[in-house]
Amino acid sequence: MAMTVRLPEELDAQLNALAERRHTSKHALLIEAADRFLREEVTTEQAVTIARDVADRYSELMKKLEDA
Repeated sequence: MAMTVRLPEELDAQLNALAERRHTSKHALLIEAADRFLREEVTTEQAVTIARDVADRYSELMKKLEDA
């Protein structure tokens, strides 16, 4: 799917420099960045879900330890 992305000049310059250093295109860098971002978001959501489940599961125990 095609789309247009308008970048601030500084970010565009940084992407140009990185693309040159890596001998790739800005397009490839943006796809890589989007992929990393989405995988990180999924991982963060999973971690939050696990933490909430643990907190729910052990809430009574934590309360008892607080009161001890």
